[in-house]
Amino acid sequence: MDFKLSDDLVELRSRVETFIAEKVVPFENDRRQGPHGPEESLRLELVALAFEAGLLSPHGPKEYGGLGLDHRSMAVVFEAAGWSPLGPLALNIQAPDEGNVNLLESIATPEQKKRWLAPLVRGEIRSTFVMTETTTGGAGADPSLLKTVAQQDSDGFLITGEKYMITGAPGAGVHIVMARTLNPAGQDLGATMFLLDADAPGFAIERMLDTIDSNSPGGHAAVSLTRARATPDRVLGQVGQGFRNAQIRLGPARLTHCMRWLGAARRCHAIAIDHARHRRSFGRPIGEHQGVGFMIADNEIDLHLSRLAVWHAAWLLDGHDRARNETSMVKVFCSEALGRVIDRCLQILGSIGITGDTVVERFYRDIRPFRIYDGPSEVHRHALANRILGQRVNQR
Repeated sequence: MDFKLSDDLVELRSRVETFIAEKVVPFENDRRQGPHGPEESLRLELVALAFEAGLLSPHGPKEYGGLGLDHRSMAVVFEAAGWSPLGPLALNIQAPDEGNVNLLESIATPEQKKRWLAPLVRGEIRSTFVMTETTTGGAGADPSLLKTVAQQDSDGFLITGEKYMITGAPGAGVHIVMARTLNPAGQDLGATMFLLDADAPGFAIERMLDTIDSNSPGGHAAVSLTRARATPDRVLGQVGQGFRNAQIRLGPARLTHCMRWLGAARRCHAIAIDHARHRRSFGRPIGEHQGVGFMIADNEIDLHLSRLAVWHAAWLLDGHDRARNETSMVKVFCSEALGRVIDRCLQILGSIGITGDTVVERFYRDIRPFRIYDGPSEVHRHALANRILGQRVNQR
């Protein structure tokens, strides 16, 4: 595995770092940010700046205006963008849009790509991935519990169900909805994904959810579908192949989460190091006390190993290996290791760390859900253990 960066990629990383520092960081205290994420006007302003700089949608296909980077190059660029909580938003690589771009590029029809993928890559619209269901039952960490039903009839499908924790629902231009599909006779055909417009009759936002994170435009919502119509041309992928096709999205999306949060943790680490060099206690800079110095050393270890893990998994994905085991392991490791990094940084900063005087407090709130997003750590460990045990049984 050759992890040496090409000259072009080094130059691109430098451009992204400069863009984030000079154009994006000044917006971090913009008033157009609230408990449910940045307002659309702020998102569009940042996207326009990235477009002007030639950095918009590094993950998107070139034919629609993206840079068409592979996963190894994305790992470098996404980390650079993650330096600011607004960086991924500016480059149009924020979840769930980034994962949905990959999904649409992989399985959408040419007509669907023209209608939804193209404006998504250009940053003109946002999207959702509507799979998780209510806390009282339904699909969550276990997608097999999917309760939302798409009943087939002569005109397509009628979708009915309740969904929970849907990121970016208010203001989204398209919703990708997962539902259990029944034919006219009531036979279960398996899960299917559908594309619904924002104003689709029967799709409603029931309430906004107050969460500890605030980095996603539109926040998180509970939504309902009441006989929402999906004509046959709105089927994404194949009928009954929804769970299989979802893996096309979820594996790489887990890895790109790690890429972005690596940049965030690196920013917090830099702030903590600067503080440790200048803040004095008991006659010396606090970084010279072992209690603080050891935390800085542990941060370096976690950052270095996280980057190696991300680059290794990206290398496997670029080799057309879905790397299911690897992306699960990397997601678990990075979500916990990078969370530790930011936690230590807050501790080093002391009382300053729990205020809005640095970006550390914001990153601290935003990164905690990473251990839950795209599958809790415990579910990944459970699935990994089952695969390991199954392999050993087969070798007997």
